[in-house]
Amino acid sequence: MTETVRELPTRRATTALARAVARVVDAGDLYVLAGPLGSGKTFLVRAVCRALGLDRSVRVTSPTFTLVHEYATRPPLVHADVYRLASVADVLDLGLAEQRDEGKVLFVEWGAAHVEALGGDATVIELSLDPRRARLRPTGPISECRIRALVLEGSE
Repeated sequence: MTETVRELPTRRATTALARAVARVVDAGDLYVLAGPLGSGKTFLVRAVCRALGLDRSVRVTSPTFTLVHEYATRPPLVHADVYRLASVADVLDLGLAEQRDEGKVLFVEWGAAHVEALGGDATVIELSLDPRRARLRPTGPISECRIRALVLEGSE
């Protein structure tokens, strides 16, 4: 499977990655965000939302305490944080896999252990702090296509 690494030395580089992701995203996709606190998970989602047409007046914040935020982008985007959930059943109760079936794109922080409960086939984006970079890896054929498209875009 294709894996790619993007260096993210600046906020501008992270925004460029978000725009690239937004260009390849499709309804029903799952993106799982991993990385330590402060690594830029919510910043990346905010930049993707902007690239998908979300008005700048709409705040994009971490869903740590509310668990799920939905944004009127094209396609609609759901941003979730499953860090505090104790079980797979708790993740299933959020109804995120059903929202994918409705054509919403999911960006889920701390969801690596729950890919199957979220509907499977995720593009995993692992963010690191030192050095600042993103490692993107697929877990299935759809996410493989998304990453290949990102790799091709980055080579142009």
